[in-house]
Formats: sequence, C-alpha cells, structure tokens
Amino acid sequence: MDPEACTLLVVDDEYEIVVELQELLESNGYRCIGCTSGADALQHFQSDPSIGLILCDLHMPQMDGIALVRQLERLGTPDHPFEAIIFTGQAESGDVIAAMRAGVADYYQKPIVADQVLRAVRHLERRLRQRRQDNLELAQLNRKLRALSESIETLYQDINRRRREPLDHSPALPQACSLAPHPPFDRLSPRQLDVAKLVGKGMTNYQIACELGLTENTVKLYVSQILRLTQLHNRTQLALAMSPSGQPASEAAL
Repeated sequence: MDPEACTLLVVDDEYEIVVELQELLESNGYRCIGCTSGADALQHFQSDPSIGLILCDLHMPQMDGIALVRQLERLGTPDHPFEAIIFTGQAESGDVIAAMRAGVADYYQKPIVADQVLRAVRHLERRLRQRRQDNLELAQLNRKLRALSESIETLYQDINRRRREPLDHSPALPQACSLAPHPPFDRLSPRQLDVAKLVGKGMTNYQIACELGLTENTVKLYVSQILRLTQLHNRTQLALAMSPSGQPASEAAL
C-alpha cells in the first residue's frame, strides 16, 4: 500500500454496497473505512485525520449525501481537506446541481462501474495531494510572515527606544571608568548635553541641527542656554571645555 495514499471513507445505507466498494478499493491498494450512516461517517472523519476521500450514497435516511458533505465542509480544515464523490440510483439534474454546490467533486450513477470509480479516485487523490501541498506551503509562508512581522515590530521598538535615549557619540568605556558630567555641566539637561558634546566635536549649528533632528534656530537657543548655565563666555570656550572623549572636562581644565 502506498504510504502516502489517503484513507477512503465509504458511506452507504446498504451494507452490501459498502462491502463491495471496500473490496474494490482495498484490492487496488487503498485503506478504506466503511459505515452505513452519515452520523457514523462524521465521527470517523473527526477522529481520523488521514481520511481524505469520501464516497457516499446520495439518498440515505436521516442524513443524505449532500447534507453529509455540507457537514464535512464545516468540519474540514486546511490541515484536514477532503474530496467527495456521490453515487445515486436516481439521477436528477436538481440533485447534481445541489451536490456540486455542496462541494461534491464527482457524481456517478449506480450500478457502480469499477474502472470508472478507480479513475475518479486516482484523479481526486492527486488533486487532494496537491491541495495538501499547497496548504503546507501556505502555512510555511504564514509562519515566515509572522516571524517577519515580529522582527519588524521589534525593530520599531528598538528605534523608538533609541530615539528616547540621550544621544552619545563617545567611545564605549568600561563600566568602572565611565564618568558623570562634571560641574558645571551637570546642570545641563540630556538634550543640552548632547548639543554641548557636538559643539566640542567642532560641528556647526547646521550640522548639529541635522544630527539631532532640530532646527538651526533651536540649536542656537540651546547653545545660549548652555553658555548661560556653564558661565562660559563663548562657543570656543565651550568647545575647549569638552574632553576628546566627549565628556565634560573638570573646572580645572577651564
């Protein structure tokens, strides 16, 4: 038996027909489950995910073939797709239309012709395998899309967190050697300190504005505030007051 072949569910209220179909299909390498009611068929379908092909009679008591296929459509999932064939001894155009609308893939009249049924089963088995493969590939793409979405969300969070942090272009120092701003630079706000560091790097107001996402006039205002708070007289003194590492120098360096 082909290990990839799906299980066939044969449903007919006439037990003899169920046995006849099972013998035909099993002799051709298929695993079959037979049942004589729609309710029994639904239980088998729910408990056995290998069931993929349904062969059922149209006219059955309590639940006919069309109602059964409709119920199976509600139970079917991307991980458990199926294809259905309906048999009937009384073929009417209205029944055919209703069956196709319910999701039936093929429709045959009784008495059953063995070669015809086998051709139909093999065709639907190939189609079912393709559906399963398509569903598998779609699931893989969805997983990749979710992973990409999570990565993008993490990236946005990192960007937003970085935007909220004070700008620091200074080289990384060992934790034990990191220095806090010395007086009078400890009076500055984080943004004022960012501006002071860039002044110490010799940047113009325009360059600082581009670096920090500010207007040039706002940078001029920050520079004026820094000079006032540090009691320095001009921009040159401010630049000299900054150490090469970008940390404020001590008052002794002034």
